[in-house]
Amino acid sequence: MPQQWLQELDQALDDQFARIVEVRRWLHAHPEPSGHEFHTSRYLAQLLAHDGFSLRQGPQGRGLICEGGGGQQLTPLALRADIDGLRIHDGKQVSYCSQNPGVMHACGHDAHAAIVYGTMSALRALEARHCLPWPIRYRVIFQPAEETCEGAQQMIAAGALQDVSAILALHVDPTLRVGQIGLRRGVLTANCDEMWITIRGRGGHAARPHEASDPIAAAAQLINALYLHIPRVTDSQEAVVVTIGQMQGGDNANVIPEEAQLRGTIRTLDRTVRGTTIDHVRRLAYGVGETTLTKIQVDFRLGSHSVCNDSRMIDVLHWSGVSALGTGAIHEISRPSMGSEDFAYYLEQVPGALMRLGSASADRGTAALHTPYFDVDEAALRVGARVLARAVVRWFDPEFQQTANAPAGSVVPGSTGGSTT
Repeated sequence: MPQQWLQELDQALDDQFARIVEVRRWLHAHPEPSGHEFHTSRYLAQLLAHDGFSLRQGPQGRGLICEGGGGQQLTPLALRADIDGLRIHDGKQVSYCSQNPGVMHACGHDAHAAIVYGTMSALRALEARHCLPWPIRYRVIFQPAEETCEGAQQMIAAGALQDVSAILALHVDPTLRVGQIGLRRGVLTANCDEMWITIRGRGGHAARPHEASDPIAAAAQLINALYLHIPRVTDSQEAVVVTIGQMQGGDNANVIPEEAQLRGTIRTLDRTVRGTTIDHVRRLAYGVGETTLTKIQVDFRLGSHSVCNDSRMIDVLHWSGVSALGTGAIHEISRPSMGSEDFAYYLEQVPGALMRLGSASADRGTAALHTPYFDVDEAALRVGARVLARAVVRWFDPEFQQTANAPAGSVVPGSTGGSTT
């Protein structure tokens, strides 16, 4: 494969790097929580329309679907970037600190959107200079509501995957250094189900608990039972994580309330284990309700399945990572994460893969995801765009497309020992 386009691509990204950082910092300073990404969507729409991209809005004015590439006869490759923030107060002292109290980009979605924007811009620049080795066509999905596991399904319903051949995405990773990418074939993340538990008792005076059926006490027993017994009824070689993240009940210190609510998640890697764990939760809730004279209702609401990376899409990312960063930059992820990603919904429709992008350095980016001090070393933005842009071009390599249609198990260039130029 000619190397000239690779040099031109890297130069284009170098030329645009300041703009990519500017986009990331604007997004970081103006985060919006899941379901409210209206200003974020308008900002990106204005930016992309100014650059000449064809685009349409997602449902209810949140999210965008953008088209790029001159190969109109081709089936597009999709790139997904999530855009929602989290209800966490930004604790950093930086110039781009969140201006929306109680909301911040604590999961790197601002970086994801900026990286994909940079990828699009660089590819467009190469097309304008006639530097691409063959025609390409891509579709970018700027997706809202990833954190609530709603956005992917909304964008799919809006036609984001119509006529798409495959899809790629990335996620920043503060456990990896800038210049590294993490890849894993097969299961990458956990199934995640959200629990809503309502405990109804009989209220009363705090001085006379024997006259009441205390839902707070029942909630405490249920949390303890879940944490103690779920591991005891699950095969120790299976991964299950049950977490209660929210507890509400009562308005006064001296009143036993009528009702309490719990919210939490169940995370599993195996779908059979997922089903049996849900059954165990219901059984424990029934038992606690019987012993505390309360009524406990357990509802399992919207969640996501595991992200299962397609092997040949990992081949594309592997080739791209080696081409951009060298063989030493590839971190083989040894086991799945118990985190979840609604990117899994796209993978139920088309083949695809999600890669981890190192975002930490000695100076910045070591704080954990979903914490008030989360940040990224912005050098990672250039790295992510270099890998994704290469992946788009690689996908349309006629030689790769021939091998992509080969039987499973055949050697695909770029996976092990393939060409890197």
